[in-house]
Amino acid sequence: MKISHISKQEIQRGEDVKGQDIREGIFNLIKSDFPDFDGEDFITILELNKYRRLYLTSLIIQEKGEIASIDREVMEAIKNNSILSENIHDETEAELTFGQRLADMVASFGGSWTFIITFFSFILIWMIINVVFLATKPFDPFPFILLNLILSCLAAIQAPIIMMSQNRQEQKDRQRSEHDYKINLKAELEIELLSEKIDHLLAHQNKKLLEIQEVQTDYLEDLLKELKKK
Repeated sequence: MKISHISKQEIQRGEDVKGQDIREGIFNLIKSDFPDFDGEDFITILELNKYRRLYLTSLIIQEKGEIASIDREVMEAIKNNSILSENIHDETEAELTFGQRLADMVASFGGSWTFIITFFSFILIWMIINVVFLATKPFDPFPFILLNLILSCLAAIQAPIIMMSQNRQEQKDRQRSEHDYKINLKAELEIELLSEKIDHLLAHQNKKLLEIQEVQTDYLEDLLKELKKK
């Protein structure tokens, strides 16, 4: 009669299972409880089924733990990666000089209806004063040479100031383009990382499911053997 390595009792005929015929995962689980268990030792089918249930339970618990672990890895990788976690700030405004701020204000005012109305109002008042109120002795008689000189100087000064502001706007547009590129790169890397983690998760799940199915197949084979005996 064969003796069970676990219970140290005799095994009835047809209920013995040799260690070398046990699946590796279940064999290692038995060996963790009985370190001296090897491939030449025997156990009963009931004892094998007990360790099968324990093994299936450990696989399910392990699977849940691995899912949570992968989720944490994804979040940590996105959080800690220097490219992905880069905070994008528009620093142009903070680095402006007084001249650049003044150029922006002049360009903003020069392109508004307030400037147009104020400008034409000034010209109209200038002409009325010189033609109506100071008709006998105007300080700028018709054809208003002094006014033309002031307007020419204003145009000469306003043009380069507006060009300065436009150059600043181009610089800001280039910086925004760089920021857009960084945002797109961030999104691309995040998607790639998540895709790799999902692939890893699916491959690992398939492996575990296959192992569970193999254990279930062993159960069915044992049941078929018992049915044939009866």
